Amino acid sequence: MAEAAEFQETFRGTTPPAAFHRIRAVLPLLAVLLVLLGATELSTAPTARADGTGSRTVAVSIDSLTPVAPTQSDKITVSGTVTNKGRSTVSAGHVGLRVGGLLSTRSEIDDIGDRTPFSAGTDGPELSGHTQKIGKLQPGISREFTLTVPAKDLNLDRDGVYALGVSFSGQTSDQQYDRVLGIRRTLLPWQPSGADGKKTKVTFLWPLISGTHLTARTESDQQQTPIFPNDDLAAELAPGGRLQQLVALGQDLHVTWVIDPDLLATVEAMTKSYQVAGPGGKDTPGRGQAVAKQWLSQLQTAVNGKEVVALPFGDPDIASLAHRGGGLSHLQSATELAAMTVDTILQTKPRTDFAWPVDGAIDRSVVDVGTSAGAHNIITRSDSLREPDGSPYAPTAARQIGGGNTAIVADARLSTAFEGDMTHAGDASLAVQRFLAQSLMINKQAPENERSIVVAPQRMPTTSQAQAMATALNGLSAGRWTQPLDRLSDAAKAKPDPAAGRRVPGPGSYPDALRAQELPTEAFTEIQKTQRELSSFKTILTSPDRVVIPFGSAIIREMSTSWRGDPAGASDFRAAVQSYLATLQGQVKLVEKSDATLSGRSATIPVTVKNGLLQGIDHLYLQLESTQPNRLKVTDKQPVKIDGGHSQSVKFETRAYANGPVTVKAQLYTADGQQVGEAMRFTVHVTSITPMVLLVIAGGVLLLVLAGLRIYLKRKRSGSHDGAGDGPETGGEGPSDGGDSGGGEPERPGDPAADTGTGSGEPSRPGEKVER
Repeated sequence: MAEAAEFQETFRGTTPPAAFHRIRAVLPLLAVLLVLLGATELSTAPTARADGTGSRTVAVSIDSLTPVAPTQSDKITVSGTVTNKGRSTVSAGHVGLRVGGLLSTRSEIDDIGDRTPFSAGTDGPELSGHTQKIGKLQPGISREFTLTVPAKDLNLDRDGVYALGVSFSGQTSDQQYDRVLGIRRTLLPWQPSGADGKKTKVTFLWPLISGTHLTARTESDQQQTPIFPNDDLAAELAPGGRLQQLVALGQDLHVTWVIDPDLLATVEAMTKSYQVAGPGGKDTPGRGQAVAKQWLSQLQTAVNGKEVVALPFGDPDIASLAHRGGGLSHLQSATELAAMTVDTILQTKPRTDFAWPVDGAIDRSVVDVGTSAGAHNIITRSDSLREPDGSPYAPTAARQIGGGNTAIVADARLSTAFEGDMTHAGDASLAVQRFLAQSLMINKQAPENERSIVVAPQRMPTTSQAQAMATALNGLSAGRWTQPLDRLSDAAKAKPDPAAGRRVPGPGSYPDALRAQELPTEAFTEIQKTQRELSSFKTILTSPDRVVIPFGSAIIREMSTSWRGDPAGASDFRAAVQSYLATLQGQVKLVEKSDATLSGRSATIPVTVKNGLLQGIDHLYLQLESTQPNRLKVTDKQPVKIDGGHSQSVKFETRAYANGPVTVKAQLYTADGQQVGEAMRFTVHVTSITPMVLLVIAGGVLLLVLAGLRIYLKRKRSGSHDGAGDGPETGGEGPSDGGDSGGGEPERPGDPAADTGTGSGEPSRPGEKVER
């Protein structure tokens, strides 16, 4: 500001006032222009260097370094390629090795590998006598190189981690003198004689997890042949496939196997007959039986004698359950199913007391949900449960976090060392060297302290990532500064560091990027709806397990961690499960009925129920409801029990009170009143109840009443006549001609008094002795 004021004062003294004001008016525009020019220069400068200038003219790739952790007696071989990124030919080119300074922090290890310009002060001099001539290198052309040097020639006098650089030197047409035109650095962990203090115990988790490959849909046969949406899993199990490589590589490593039992159940289903869904509903036979059997056999051998940690069946997304709600009962079921599945298929009892949320990211709600199903150990990461003072020191992984729960805090740098694209040899080689260097640096932090660290890599490593992981673990096999542990349970029981962080972060600290990948709340609403419908449907089945087991597993799969990053796939899967359940429910239905005509005051109406399932149904009720019960009344609901593949006609008694059409609704219900299927409606036409018919019915009733009254009176009069001739005896005889005695009635046909049964004309009375 002072310089600007001085400039203005000087300018005022030499410039006319009007001109001065005009110049002052354009000064802001000039300032903006200068800023833009400066920004343009800054933005284009890196691009120019990236195009191939200076020490970035030639790109150097280090594709391999063997051995990865050399000793004093080893010969170190470095192989790779050099590529001319410049616009002119490079001549007199050669490749050489440079040993940089000893690194002192883990952050310095992180930075190695970035393409930065050559620095003579930090990269060190070229190692004499160990170069390879390249000669001319035209623009865009690559050449391979291999350098071999005895480890003793590196003159490394101290243990630790060194930066090892491969530089390319040569000349260009515009600058015809030797200079460094490209350099690439890697890491060299150096501790040939073993640890000075105590070794660091390392527990490496070896995950055997895949995506969801099986739905609830099966063939309609007794075996319930599963139908796979595709046959992609067979490719993963085949030689060279991702899952086959994980088993082949892991069987010779000191690792703890972490397995999703759903993968085992799916592969076991492939060992038998299965179908693959095709276009237009045309399923085709699956062809993965052989590779499925071979893979399971290899896995059984690989895990023999090793500790197996079984995740809950289907690997439910613990964080989604915690943040979006719902499905906690399924987590308990998934844990129980996990133990049974692993024990049955692998003949080994797994540990089910470990929970592993995605990327080890936790907050209080994630811990609560993760430990709700009996998992008292939760695997997290040091970038989630941080040290209180931000110290770079890596304490022992296990620590108590309250409630009887233990947090297993995996080292974040080691756990993420193999993420990213490992298909390029240079990236894989650097990842291996970085992992080994970080493990050595942890040991060098406090060699007098015995620590137990855990490595929890990405959940579903690719083939190239798994190969890099195996290479790194083989590099530690000599045990110079680490001691491998095969059992995660031993790491969980290790004595915690007193100063280690124990505070579980709050909900606001959960990473936004991970939260955005969670299952939405709507997903759990749909899952709960499917569960309710399944619970209702199973009550009418005579063999409910045929439906409950495949659908129960499918509902758990709807909550799988594998759906992260694939919301469309997750939605399609849920829709497919719901659609198939609706299809099965639709197999129990009412057969459409045409309108009925009632020809009398009362009649029977039949309604047919069809069971298209292979199993019988029971505890089902059919009810007819009249919309006008004052005109047409229907009897109560009727029970329904039908064998598989059959139909049953259920009959209902009705009574009509008035003419006209009446709508009747038929609906199936479970024993607890839940509706089954759609209601069916039809019309009953009552046409025979006319006024004349009512009069005829009334007249008939009246005649019946009168006839009964006449019979009653006749019998009463007959009884009175018999009583009149039953007085005291006089010794005389009455008339013998049957004439009228003045007190009786003439005989009528059918009158019992006319039949004396004595032949004397004297009527006999019951109980009277007739004297002859």
